[in-house]
Amino acid sequence: QVQLVESGGGLVQTGESLRLSCAASGRTFSIYAMGWFRQAPGKEREFVAGISWSGSNTYYADSVKGRFTGSRDNAKNTMYLQMNSLNPEDTAVYYCAANPRHNVYSDEYDYWGQGTQVTVSS
Repeated sequence: QVQLVESGGGLVQTGESLRLSCAASGRTFSIYAMGWFRQAPGKEREFVAGISWSGSNTYYADSVKGRFTGSRDNAKNTMYLQMNSLNPEDTAVYYCAANPRHNVYSDEYDYWGQGTQVTVSS
């Protein structure tokens, strides 16, 4: 069993940066691929970024490629999402997830965090 807790969200202006963290409990954190998703009001949840169990492979949605960077520190049981050059279209609740059932892009994961709000003002 893995419990996930996101943090680091907040209100920023266009062009600013935020770093989200996803802290995991459970000794098996390091064996799971993980993902970041987001859901804006009135929209479906969408894939943002994924990272392999070792952190050596990362995957991004086209909308964030070049601006967002995913990483993880398995020794600290924590995954990160560095978000640069934020714009209002990035406003959403951001969720981290662990152990995808198919691949990191699909939202079928075994474990989810509660989400953290990111709001970007223009």
